[in-house]
Amino acid sequence: MEFNPLTAISSIDGRYRDAGKELTEYFSEFALIRARVLVECEYLIALSETAGVGLRSLTADEKKLLKKIANVSIEDAGTVKKIEREGFNGIPATNHDVKAVEYFLKHKLAKQTLVDVSEWIHFATTSEDTDNVAYALLLRGALEAVVAPSLGEVRGTLQKMVKEHAGTPMLARTHGQPASPTTFGKEMKVFDERIGRQSEQLSAHSILVKFGGATGNWNAHVAGAPDVDWIKFSKEFINRFNDKKQSIKLELNQFTTQIEPHDTYAEMFDNLRRINTILVDLSQDIWRYISDGWLVQKAKAGEVGSSTMPHKVNPIDFENAEGNLGVANALFEHFSHKLPISRLQRDLSDSTVKRTFGVAFAHSLIGYKALLRGLSKVNVNKAAMLAELQKHPEVIAEAIQTALRREGVEVPYEKLKNLTRSREVSLEDFERFIDSLDVSDKVKKHLKSFLPENYLGLAVEIAKGKA
Repeated sequence: MEFNPLTAISSIDGRYRDAGKELTEYFSEFALIRARVLVECEYLIALSETAGVGLRSLTADEKKLLKKIANVSIEDAGTVKKIEREGFNGIPATNHDVKAVEYFLKHKLAKQTLVDVSEWIHFATTSEDTDNVAYALLLRGALEAVVAPSLGEVRGTLQKMVKEHAGTPMLARTHGQPASPTTFGKEMKVFDERIGRQSEQLSAHSILVKFGGATGNWNAHVAGAPDVDWIKFSKEFINRFNDKKQSIKLELNQFTTQIEPHDTYAEMFDNLRRINTILVDLSQDIWRYISDGWLVQKAKAGEVGSSTMPHKVNPIDFENAEGNLGVANALFEHFSHKLPISRLQRDLSDSTVKRTFGVAFAHSLIGYKALLRGLSKVNVNKAAMLAELQKHPEVIAEAIQTALRREGVEVPYEKLKNLTRSREVSLEDFERFIDSLDVSDKVKKHLKSFLPENYLGLAVEIAKGKA
């Protein structure tokens, strides 16, 4: 069957293709081939610039040519795949994806002035040296160009809600029961701050890579060019891929086996999983506020909420976000558990797992976009929030019993418990209770000033960042 979005097995290439398409730049097979070619070309240039290696210096034009070759086309990537799978132009099938990149580059240089240095391509390195640097570049690119901006949009939307509703009183619930009042803005501020903290950790994260050959000891490097400080070379080579614009840096890990142990991958994926978990929490809370009528969704003309119930406007965006973020987190958790484990100096089980990075990122991105879509369609129903809060005057019992403790009244908690627990109370009940107390008129006046809508503590200040 011919491929198109309707015949795709995965929803990220089918139903959600448009929502995740930015990630093809980083997680497609084409993107991986392009990154591998870039690493190999930069390595050849770096070798030519290092005294003691034995490779002649390259001219400025030759370096330009290598950089041009590194910007591979779809056709070039197709050639690499042919070399890997079926052979091409006299090159037998490699059945090895990185070796296919090496042969592709030799093919590209065959009729160039660089033909005499083509055997220096992939000099002394193992495929994982090329591969792990390529993946690090792709992960960083996806995080900085796609994930961070999308999370920034989520935070921006939340911050607008915080600003607008810093003082909008709302009933809080702990254990699902009415609890000390809060404001809607303050509750959104909590989520904004949580996402912000995790995002800062993510942006400051370094990705460790290796470049030490077959078992991480630079064996072949030393055999081929013993006068070169290969660890210093490798550090400087990896640093070629960093610049001031990038907050996430690639750093050499000189303590590896054939593969870099992937601990920094696990840290990154755990970080992303925490962010997604926070957003699942937000999605579920918003869903409940909609269910309670405290948030109202804007209906879109033509949209259907139910195939049989015409009145319905379902919170599908928040449900969609929750589902996609859950799938992403299942994958991130697997990555964090799987990738740091490799039998002895290396087994290949990580290779196929790494090819699913894009799936986890795509489900995350789909979730972020669904959440943004949902947040853009809700309005705060202040009247409904206030009415629900005022239906629960019992929440001021905490304020009264706490104030009475200061006045030295005996067992005030127990007295308020007897007044309020397992029964409905009114503000009038509180007034009568206060009038019966043996405290001054000033204290009674203070106690009677408590109302559910003004018993907010520092919620407004917290929302405004002034607490």
